Amino acid sequence: MGKGRFIVEMAKKYPDRNFIGLEMQTVATGIALKKQIEATLPNLQLVCANGAGLTEYFEKDEVAGVYLNFSDPWPKTRHEKRRLTYKSFLKQYQDVMVADGHLEFKTDNRGLFEYSLASMNNYGMVFDQVWLDLHATDAVIDNVMTEYEEKFSSKGQPIYKLEAHF
Repeated sequence: MGKGRFIVEMAKKYPDRNFIGLEMQTVATGIALKKQIEATLPNLQLVCANGAGLTEYFEKDEVAGVYLNFSDPWPKTRHEKRRLTYKSFLKQYQDVMVADGHLEFKTDNRGLFEYSLASMNNYGMVFDQVWLDLHATDAVIDNVMTEYEEKFSSKGQPIYKLEAHF
């Protein structure tokens, strides 16, 4: 969840939905917690943990959707298994998500985006929508930005986004 801008804004925008932010960096989790407390959001919980243990935190069919925003691209081939769109992560998302659940992925990194498209396709996911430059479309009207997204899009970098399901 990074520093929490996205998850806090989503919890504000959709007060009838519960959100759980997962982040392994304690400093980033602390910054997000401060935002959550200031906004008084009872529909948002934060967990400081590694996403590799998702099935330890959630039961089968417990999660309606997963948002992957500006994840570390792990560009070296030997680090492929650390990418949040690697097949072992996709399996965990599928294990905890409801049958009609959705996954949204945003990044500024073209290489990671291309890898993710291939990985999800090879896993058998169905793409609902793919954007090669989100901020050049009307879809940006409903978009909730992350800190990184604002930084990169303000510099004119394209933001890549996809929505998919299993």
